[in-house]
Amino acid sequence: MTGPTASAGHRSASARLLRWIRWYLREISGAADYDRHCLRHLREHPDRPVPSRRAYESWRTGRREEHPQTRCC
Repeated sequence: MTGPTASAGHRSASARLLRWIRWYLREISGAADYDRHCLRHLREHPDRPVPSRRAYESWRTGRREEHPQTRCC
């Protein structure tokens, strides 16, 4: 392909790749977990404020320590 169609296709493929990389990094870093937690919290407890990222991480760490069977070691 040549011309503007080839450029548009390349930009589209690049945009898809960048979106995938962003999704992947958010998943492995845990950022997506916090976003999902906030959405669930808003849905289930609309009258309460959404916990901060720090409060969420503290809760998550405590939960991991209380339930060690979810870890390999």
